Amino acid sequence: MTSGITFRFQLPLGTFALDVEGSIPGTGVTALFGRSGCGKTCLLRCLAGLERADPAQLTVNGVCWHDSARGIFLPPGQRGIGYVFQEGALFPHLRVRANLAFGFRRSALFRRPERFRQVVELLQLGPLLERLPANLSGGEKQRVAIGRALLNDPHLLLMDEPLAALDRGHKREILPFLESLHQQAEIPIVYVTHDPAELVRIADHLILLDQGKIAAQGLLTELSTRLDLPMARESDAGAVIDTRILSHDDRFHLSTLGFPGGELIVSWIDRPVGSQVRIRIHAKDISLVLSPPGPSSILNVLPAVVKDMAVHGRGRMIVRLDCRGLLLLARITEKSCERLRLTPGMAVYAQIKSVALTL
Repeated sequence: MTSGITFRFQLPLGTFALDVEGSIPGTGVTALFGRSGCGKTCLLRCLAGLERADPAQLTVNGVCWHDSARGIFLPPGQRGIGYVFQEGALFPHLRVRANLAFGFRRSALFRRPERFRQVVELLQLGPLLERLPANLSGGEKQRVAIGRALLNDPHLLLMDEPLAALDRGHKREILPFLESLHQQAEIPIVYVTHDPAELVRIADHLILLDQGKIAAQGLLTELSTRLDLPMARESDAGAVIDTRILSHDDRFHLSTLGFPGGELIVSWIDRPVGSQVRIRIHAKDISLVLSPPGPSSILNVLPAVVKDMAVHGRGRMIVRLDCRGLLLLARITEKSCERLRLTPGMAVYAQIKSVALTL
């Protein structure tokens, strides 16, 4: 069976129109990312069949769900999707166990009770099973909503800004569960967000939307450092890097991460050696020097080559670096750029504070 999703949608949205064509891998998390009102939720609703675009074409794992030219339109209830809304949309009169069982009873998994237990364990819902939604926190409600969607045995899981209605504390509570879901799910997940922190934590692929059109699509780790995209011009611009924990330093409470071509020392990460860890290195936390520095408080000094540069606001520059295959961004002043006489192809050293590296 062909794995993955291809789509083509056109739909008026008022001040502009959704006009998109793209693909989504058959596994992993694909994020629809962009500013509020750019068409993310509309695209998600077209995938679900809640909006009927025309012209439209949608194929999921080799099966046509929508083809306006041939008069094919599979209704939402027949698409085998799980949909998680911003507010969870739980049945208020049903306890958590009954909310979870609502979709499970109608799915092919109903004869496999171990699947129910697996989802409950994955999202740590056991202590909540006999409670009503009114007695749940915002983060708990969203965990139940995600569990209910998974127990529907979907071919595709759609999540429409599931953390948007949560405060910072509840977001921190639920993000680890989304990371676990990302690692264990065997179906494609499409996740709508405009929050870069969520994007970095859980997404593999990215579809960047701008005014109803796709500005770029591809691997998150590659798109995060492209100077021609809006992400590189944001105040929190930075590179997304997948690493593995090589060792822990108990004395200084540090961890060493490995990536193809080098290592990074970071503040202690409370995970076992060998664990895969994604980190983000902000452009503002990198400084550049022309020769290897002497002893200093900065533990990470990586040899790099300047790939290209762009103006980044008044008096500032954004520099893209190649550190033995690892692409990084550095934000420096225009004066520093001139002082170092930076040009593409030039060898430099990137200095990165360990305390600045974040998950």
